[in-house]
Amino acid sequence: MHNLTLLSEAEKNRIELDKQAAYAVWQVKNAKKGYEVFAEMTHNITDDDEREFFERAVSKYKIEMGVA
Repeated sequence: MHNLTLLSEAEKNRIELDKQAAYAVWQVKNAKKGYEVFAEMTHNITDDDEREFFERAVSKYKIEMGVA
């Protein structure tokens, strides 16, 4: 069992970005939102490393969920 409260702020943020990426891909797959959701979310991330992490997570979930 892992205690998430013991993680650093950066690690907590990456977990949140990964969750947001998964949810965004799920929304597109289920026609809740269009592909513009990815650009909107990416635009709101100010840190370059976090933006790159989010984009990699989106790519990963697109493959896993079969979203082109």
